Amino acid sequence: MVTLIAGSLVLSVLHALIPNHWLPVLAISKKENWSIGETTWVTFVSGLAHALSTVMIGVVIGLLGVTLSETLMGFTHIIASSILIALGIFYIYQHHRHKHFHLHAETKPMSKNRIVIGLAIAMFFSPCFEIEAYFLMAGAYGWSQVATLAFLYTAVTVTGMVVWVRLTYRGLFKLNWHSLEHNAGIITGITLVLTGLISYFIH
Repeated sequence: MVTLIAGSLVLSVLHALIPNHWLPVLAISKKENWSIGETTWVTFVSGLAHALSTVMIGVVIGLLGVTLSETLMGFTHIIASSILIALGIFYIYQHHRHKHFHLHAETKPMSKNRIVIGLAIAMFFSPCFEIEAYFLMAGAYGWSQVATLAFLYTAVTVTGMVVWVRLTYRGLFKLNWHSLEHNAGIITGITLVLTGLISYFIH
């Protein structure tokens, strides 16, 4: 279970770093002349909406994990590990097609409330499916592990988005965001494969 939590934390941090999770908020805040406090709040709301939809799907998948672990012997050891490895290979192969929510700056005047609602809705309907494999495996360990994973993912993702927005808002942190986003699929895939292999061999 430690391997599962560690792998999910790596993915959570990665997705908090990916600019298309929070860069649209920053771009709009600059255009609308929002303060850092306003920008932080909007980022928090958007990040929470994003995490909520991901966790909702994860709970359903976790239920599948609980069911399979009760009916199929060796689910955690063989099937779940194989699923993680297969998904990892898929993301490595498809990394150049990896897509997340993108939002371009709105050209028409809009009220702040409409902008915030629009961002929250867009983020809600753009869940991170990569983390769902971890919910499947967590389900094999029981509901308490699913709840732990849901809490950690939400806390790390939302906190990470807020931190990066605040740092970049003040111009204190600069990275090659395009390179990070482009290689996110490879990093995700490697994380999934390693988690699957470790889970299999240390079972």
